Amino acid sequence: MFAKRQSALAATAGLAPRPRSRMGMKPVVAALKKPPVIAGLAGLFLLTTSALFLTVLGDPRAGSPSARVALEREQAAPAPAPSGFDAFSSGAMGLYQNLTGAGGDPAAMGGEAVITLPDGASVAGGGAAYSAPVHAASPLARAPIAGLSQPGPNGPLPMIAPDGRVPAQAYARPFRPNGKPRVALIVGGLGLNAVTTRAAIERLPPEVTLSFVPYAENLQSWIDQARAQGHEVMLEMPMEPTGYPNNDPGPYTLLADGGPDDVQAKMEWLLGRATGYFGVTNYLGDRFAASDAGMGAFLTVLRQRGISFLDDGSFQRRPGAWARASADRIIDQTQSPAAIVSALNGLEAQAKLRGSALGTGFSYPVTVEAAARWSAGLEQRGLQLAPASAMTMRPGR
Repeated sequence: MFAKRQSALAATAGLAPRPRSRMGMKPVVAALKKPPVIAGLAGLFLLTTSALFLTVLGDPRAGSPSARVALEREQAAPAPAPSGFDAFSSGAMGLYQNLTGAGGDPAAMGGEAVITLPDGASVAGGGAAYSAPVHAASPLARAPIAGLSQPGPNGPLPMIAPDGRVPAQAYARPFRPNGKPRVALIVGGLGLNAVTTRAAIERLPPEVTLSFVPYAENLQSWIDQARAQGHEVMLEMPMEPTGYPNNDPGPYTLLADGGPDDVQAKMEWLLGRATGYFGVTNYLGDRFAASDAGMGAFLTVLRQRGISFLDDGSFQRRPGAWARASADRIIDQTQSPAAIVSALNGLEAQAKLRGSALGTGFSYPVTVEAAARWSAGLEQRGLQLAPASAMTMRPGR
């Protein structure tokens, strides 16, 4: 056996090595040629290459300083309320640019809206702005004036001083007639909106009387600012209107059937809201005006406390209070520049005819701006702008 093996080795000695059989590799090669396998291998290659890249080169941001900070965006500080001049100068021009001539047809005016003011000045949509100035302050005496108030259940109440002085005179703006027809204007509804209130205080001449809502916050501050600018001021008395309580002027509304005690109690709250007013005016109140008992109690309180009552013209000049006046017309029943200017023109005509006229309006932006522009030329048109207190008369006089 051994001899046979040795012979076989000897026979093959020196021969080239026999090629290795390839039968074992054929299944592997065939499997690698299949598309799914090729796709899998490509993905594996990509992952392997990426891992190798990160391993060799590392994170490109590695080694750089880093920190984590919780950021909170600070809220922007609230913008300050615009002054009356800012709110009502350039912005209010849009109200006037809606007016056109020729029956309101822009085409008839060449596409330009025009309004002619009582003093002949005009405002055009494409022209230069016409603006009434901010008036210089001509301050009145700071309230309260000694001797003209007494403690009340909800605040100081007006009173007639022991020496006979009355709030209706002491808090009124002094007036010296110059012989020209007098025209006066009350602008009300103030104190609830800061922008419109500041605009009325700053834009209107000091001879214009300002009327404040008793429910307003910071009411005394508003009255102080108005008087510091030179305006005499009034308080508005909410009175029962037709349709009450659906049409409700507020919790301290003077009711037609409330009785004298109810009227007096509510008036103590209303009159105690602030000091510095020379008189009061009505807010609504057509039903209350028809109540003899209610009106009697109301006017008695005002007379005993030395306070004037100026109504919007709906009280038919009913006598009472310490002093009385009724407005001749409401200037902004239609809230458009043309209608308001027309009403102011009518007020002028009435003053020239009768010697005096009193108008009243609400503090709509269009009313404030129209009144500011209208009042600028009164002197040249032969009239004198007077405070509303100058239009009052004592009962029986």
